[in-house]
Parts: sequence; C-alpha cells; structure tokens
Amino acid sequence: MALLDYFRSTKSNTASLAKERLQIIVAHERNSRHSPDYLPQLKQDILDVIAKYVKITDNNVSVEFDQTDDLAVLELNVTLPDHK
Repeated sequence: MALLDYFRSTKSNTASLAKERLQIIVAHERNSRHSPDYLPQLKQDILDVIAKYVKITDNNVSVEFDQTDDLAVLELNVTLPDHK
C-alpha cells in the first residue's frame, strides 16, 4: 500500500505545482494588460545597454509596472552574472 500512496502523492504534488504555475502566468498576463505600451521596448533597450558591458539574457531583466490613482511605480530588476 505504501508504494501506491507514493504514486498518488506525486500526482497531487504535480497538480498543485501546475496550478501554481498557471496562477503565476495568469497574474503576469493580468499585470501586462494594464501596463504602458512602451514597457516591452524599454525592457529591450535596457537589455541592449547592459549587454554592451556584460553577457546577459532576456530572462535576467524583469520590468514591472504598478499604478494606483496617484502613483505609478516602475520596478526594474536585473540579475548580473557573477564575475569570479
């Protein structure tokens, strides 16, 4: 019986992991609908400038835009590679 329980728990873990991933994708899409049109180009421009100095990929740059009634926040996260 323990062997069957092992396989059952894997399926529920896989299902919950898939659910979490889907929630992240939906949240990302929801946020991108309300963001300004220039954000994708801004992200690419920033990536191009940083790429002149260090090797970096598109996955290393994250641009988030949050807006309330009286405040707009542009958050930029860049993960630079380690130079040892």
